[in-house]
Amino acid sequence: MLIVTLLPFILSLCITAVLTWLLLPLIKKYGLIDDPKLHKHPGIIHTKPIPRGGGLPFFVGILFVSLILLPFNTQLSAIFLASAIALIVGLIDDKFNAESKDISPYIRFLVNILCATIVVGSGVSISFITNPFGGILHLDTILIPLLNIPIGDVIAGLWIIWVMNMLNWSKGVDGQMPGIVAISALVIGLLSLRFTGGVIDAQLSFIIAGSAVGFLIFNFSPAKIFPGYGATSVYLLLAVVSIFSG
Repeated sequence: MLIVTLLPFILSLCITAVLTWLLLPLIKKYGLIDDPKLHKHPGIIHTKPIPRGGGLPFFVGILFVSLILLPFNTQLSAIFLASAIALIVGLIDDKFNAESKDISPYIRFLVNILCATIVVGSGVSISFITNPFGGILHLDTILIPLLNIPIGDVIAGLWIIWVMNMLNWSKGVDGQMPGIVAISALVIGLLSLRFTGGVIDAQLSFIIAGSAVGFLIFNFSPAKIFPGYGATSVYLLLAVVSIFSG
């Protein structure tokens, strides 16, 4: 149990904290900075330039520990590929944002759809839900007319897109986003063990939680770095483990 829970958590926490510290100068060098003098927004409360692009050490910390502890297969590779795409587009947006520009929200949304499609295409789906009127609804047996696609695949895709955007809205307050991710991932990890016995699912959840706490050290008020839009890569992973937990 300690190998499944504590080892992934502590290892991910330490590696992400070290990576964030090491990458801070690099992020500053390449101009991923949120300068309140250039980026006018009523929600901005910091008074001096703060590096953004924290999604980079956040995601790399999770990936590094996952490569050490998890047995990678086609599905897990596809999931991290989708996350990497979200990270790259997010970092580009962070760079544009630092220059008082933005990638079109429509393009970002299309990228979200692409990432969700890759994940669902790898076999990640919501196969059933509890019927509020009793019994179980098997979504993998209900097909969408004409498209011949299980409705569980569509719901899984919509869930992934929703979580990616919903958590992105939560990053405006110092420490809030990594705190939400850490608590959510810990609960999901425990549920994975309790209800499904999914050791790999639980390990990935605890890796995400540890990485969130490692990043929180630098994002806690007053923040030394912001997660930026690149952190959508992590939100995608959290959405996936929530599906895995059943």
